[in-house]
Amino acid sequence: MLGLSVFGLYMVFVVFLLFMMVCVAIYLSTTPYPEIMRYDQEKTFYTSKSKKQKKEFPFGKFKSQDSVKLSVIVPAYNEEERLPSMMREALDHLEARRAADDTFSYEVIVVDDGSRDSTSDLALQYTEQYGAERVRVLTLARNRGKGGAIRMGMLSSRGHWLLFADADGATRFSDLDQLEAQLAPLAERPDTAALVCGSRAHLEKESIAQRSLFRTVLMKGFHVVVRVFTVRDVRDTQCGFKLFTRPAMLLCFANLHVERWAFDAEMLYVAQKLDMPIKEVAVHWTEIEGSKLTPIISWIEMGVDLFFIWFRYSIGAWRIRDQLDSKKFE
Repeated sequence: MLGLSVFGLYMVFVVFLLFMMVCVAIYLSTTPYPEIMRYDQEKTFYTSKSKKQKKEFPFGKFKSQDSVKLSVIVPAYNEEERLPSMMREALDHLEARRAADDTFSYEVIVVDDGSRDSTSDLALQYTEQYGAERVRVLTLARNRGKGGAIRMGMLSSRGHWLLFADADGATRFSDLDQLEAQLAPLAERPDTAALVCGSRAHLEKESIAQRSLFRTVLMKGFHVVVRVFTVRDVRDTQCGFKLFTRPAMLLCFANLHVERWAFDAEMLYVAQKLDMPIKEVAVHWTEIEGSKLTPIISWIEMGVDLFFIWFRYSIGAWRIRDQLDSKKFE
């Protein structure tokens, strides 16, 4: 009996020692802050479909000389079929606002995340139609993942406020007005870091009715993992419709390590740690065919990512900058 007890204590000690060795190895081999690299072709955009003239994107500016009221970032990977519908809805809405309000200005940045189809050429048609001041195409040299694509678009933007919206058009674009109404009282000062998340949580009962029991259990389990390891106060972390003040954008995306599907959770984790005000607003949402996600596999992968996000921050392997050097991105 005593032998078993001693053996049990020995095994606990061995497991603890191995765990500590893993923690130390991860800590020593991990870069605490993200290193954001741009290829030469990602520094410029074409001013027309003919591709005869290029201009340089601003990058990571705290305040751009030719700033606009709103930047809309649209990550797109092989989206030549779904993008036109989304762009028509977005640009119709934005143009109507510009016609009604002389002080309103905007830009839409389509970020082609290493597509193998004609996504960039298609997006350049909107540059041709609306001009490069309003529609710009950022073509990434390689596929970075949705989070990486959004970060590159955000840091290449000029907006006072910034929205990212999925290229499939699943969220009704006019719901932007509701997000802005919630962000306005949070951002009375220009240096305020705050954000508002579009949410599909109110549609959960309806979606459960259409899912199998197995997929429902997986979805519920994923939500539990999100709340346990990263974000407690946002019910729908994954909705691709989020609005930021510029300080919030710079802090969230300068600190972002995860570039693929779990990036939303890390971004909101960073925002919580920095005590940013976060609001959640119900939006209209329609499932659009052609998703790049395989739900079951993706939920499992994201669940693993969520654990490692929590783990790396917990042991100090990843750290959060709470202030940014004004020369950091220049």
